[in-house]
Amino acid sequence: MEHQNTLIWEVTFWEFMLVTVVLAGGAAYLTGRAIASVWQGTMHIVVYMVLLAAATRFIHFALFRGTLLSPHYYVVDLIVLLIAAGIGFTVTRRRQMERQYGFLKRGDAA
Repeated sequence: MEHQNTLIWEVTFWEFMLVTVVLAGGAAYLTGRAIASVWQGTMHIVVYMVLLAAATRFIHFALFRGTLLSPHYYVVDLIVLLIAAGIGFTVTRRRQMERQYGFLKRGDAA
């Protein structure tokens, strides 16, 4: 397959979906869940996603002949991973808060 060099991905769409969204996005989601489960703050998400985005760029480089040191595509990968980690963090934190403070549920009349 030929590289498509678009604004969002430099490899093919399916390679971007497999590596960035499915594999790294899944790892980011689980990282967000893990950070929330030990009651750490969101700054930890940023630190871990910076590292995971670098690993994602390396996988694109090593397996699919992507550019290793591309600031533009690194930022794209980082944004996708921050979104996935944020979703995992928010879902887990919401469940924790509902379990811990059940009286604060929406829809309950006081």
